Amino acid sequence: MRTLILLLLAGCAACSTGAAPQARQAPQSRALATDGQGDTLARIRTLAGTPGCSSDSQCHALALGVRACGGPESYLPWSSAKTEQAEIEALGERYKEERRAANAASGAMSTCQFLPDPGAVCRAGTCQLGGGGMQAR
Repeated sequence: MRTLILLLLAGCAACSTGAAPQARQAPQSRALATDGQGDTLARIRTLAGTPGCSSDSQCHALALGVRACGGPESYLPWSSAKTEQAEIEALGERYKEERRAANAASGAMSTCQFLPDPGAVCRAGTCQLGGGGMQAR
């Protein structure tokens, strides 16, 4: 019994010795990799603002970020009546590349569940996610 306990303790000590430096390094590299992402996402949200609309054709869903396994992390409704399409899509692409680089640098993992484009519709003068299906952006 003593031998078993000693073997278990020795095994735990050996495992924790190698893992500790990696655990300390991961948050630092993650923090460095995410520095500019908050700024880009904030710019996207500011640009989209309150997506006002008068018809469904003015409403669109912008894919945000990228999961480590692929596909967007989420969607944001925006209105072509209030926002320049080229500008918001360029920022969306920039944010996607920043997230892709951060995922690679941190070794992030994610679910491989597909998150379909929910589309966007005009409800009470504001674009909202929903309505299903992909719409032209």
